[in-house]
Formats: sequence, structure tokens, C-alpha cells
Amino acid sequence: MARSPASTGFPPINAGYDTVFQLGQLSVGLVVPIEAYPQSPRPTMARHLERVQLAEALGFAAVWLRDVPFDVPSFGDAGQMFDPWVYLGFLAGQTERIALGVASIVLPLRHPAHVAKAAASADALSGGRLVVGVASGDRPQEYPALRLSYEDRGERFRASFEYIRRMAEARPRFDNPYGQPDGGMDLLPKPAGGRLPMLITGGSQQHPDWVAEHGDGWMTYPRPLELQAHVLADWRSRVGGPPKPVLQPLYVDLSEDPDTPPTPLHLGFRSGSRPLRAYLHQLEAIGVHHVALNLRFQRGDIETTLHRLAQEVLTDFPTPSRGEPCARPS
Repeated sequence: MARSPASTGFPPINAGYDTVFQLGQLSVGLVVPIEAYPQSPRPTMARHLERVQLAEALGFAAVWLRDVPFDVPSFGDAGQMFDPWVYLGFLAGQTERIALGVASIVLPLRHPAHVAKAAASADALSGGRLVVGVASGDRPQEYPALRLSYEDRGERFRASFEYIRRMAEARPRFDNPYGQPDGGMDLLPKPAGGRLPMLITGGSQQHPDWVAEHGDGWMTYPRPLELQAHVLADWRSRVGGPPKPVLQPLYVDLSEDPDTPPTPLHLGFRSGSRPLRAYLHQLEAIGVHHVALNLRFQRGDIETTLHRLAQEVLTDFPTPSRGEPCARPS
């Protein structure tokens, strides 16, 4: 799976990050579960593994899980329901090349030592294919269930982020609100590439300069194209030094007629493959490096849709999951 680090344009981190994110190019992934469930907050998870393996075979760059501890009725979406760390471990053993992303782990709901251990384990087991999105959380109802404060989640996010970063060191020694590792012990395994690729979602209750400085990339939300171009230009000006990638999700419903014009959909649109392809090229031109397609509202057969996306859309964009499998521990 690995490409020459010089070809990416971004500082190399691990196999997943280095192949999904290519400077000046856009790659395409999928949000898990890969199924339609427009009328229910809970997917069936039918054929979930077969569809991830099909996505890999067809050349999608990544699959993206979410961290949804509780099914909160007002949000109307339980994600893939399986715990993201357990599911990442399962997928690591059932796939070979496709990047495994999570968008995003809610840091204030978990102790960072557990996050660091789980993430490094999934990264090592997958041969360095893990890409970790992190967030401060946006479901207030989850916090009292864990006897945690919602109001100070930004401060705890920052402390957790810094703790996880330090845990990549050998025998780390530091003082943090979450604990004081004393240098006399270590947390194993270490990430496959020496550090975890950590992309920050939205603002995560932080100043934009902090997000630009500390994240290995940015996960943002769909916006009208002109506004998105302005937002990304501001992001790049704040990054300043070596470039960092940008990811955004997109809900799509692919029509049978490839020329069907777009009609609005929640955080996306229904259209034929040609308008979708043109829109992805527009995102590529303004500096988006990866789009994670969500098929929750897809009206056509999912397997047929995946094949059509591969034949009618992916041909215009990199397909880094094709090729030799990543090396995994035996």
C-alpha cells in the first residue's frame, strides 16, 4: 500500500495517511455502515464486512467509522453501532490495503491512555492503515451518562490530545490533567509509523490557530463551494508551514441516469455520476484532499451503486487501496 513519501506532498506518518492524502489530488472513501437506512437511526449492518471488502477491491481509498457511544434519539443516527476500536480490530484482520479511519473519536468521553493504547493497537494490527479523527463531541446527553461535564469538554479535549501525542514517546514523562507518567514505564505498542495521524474535526472547542498547528489535518463539513473555498484558504494561512490535508464528508444518492442534475440532500445531494464527478473536481481544485461518501439515503441497490461509483467516478481520482497489501503482524 505504501507510496514514496515524496510523492504525497505531506509529511509522511503511516501507510494509511500517506496514501489517502495526496497534495493537489482528491481521493474518495466511504462512511460505514455502507448501507441505506433513511427511515431509522439504526442500520441493519447487513453485509457490512462484504461491503467493506468490496470497497477495498473496487479501489476506494478509505472507510470511516464513527464514535457514537449512545443512541441519542434527537440526533437520529447510531452510527455503525459497534464500538469503533473493536470494529477497527475486526476490519484490520479482514482487509489488506484500504485505510481504516474513524471520524471521530470523542476525546473528552474517554481516558487518553485507553485511546492511545487502542489506536496504536489498531494501527499496528492493520500495518499502519489507521487514520484517527478526533473531536470534542456534540451530543450533550452523553456527558451526564458518564458523569462528565459538557461545558469544559474543550479543555479536556486539548489535554487528552496532548497526552495521546506524548504516549508515542519511549517511556514518556510528563504532567497532564489526565495523569503523570513518570518515565519508569511504557505504553505499548507504539504506532506503526512512530506516531498516530490525528485529524481534528471542526473546531473541537479550540482556537483555529491551535487546530491548524496541532492537527495532522482537518476534518470539516460541507459548505457552499465559494464559502468552502474561503474557509480552506483561511485554514491554509493558519497552517503556515508544511501543508496539511483536508477531509469532508458528503451524503450522496446516485441516480441511474448519469446526467441527472443535483437536488439538495442533507449535507449533500442526489445526482447522476457526471455532476457528482464534476463537483468532486471542484472540491479538489479548492484544496479538499479526501471526500468520505455516505450512502445512508441511497435509493438504489448498494452493491450496484458501489460498482457504478468505481466505474463512473473513481476513474477520475486516485485509487490508492489497489496494489500490494500492507504488511501486518502474523
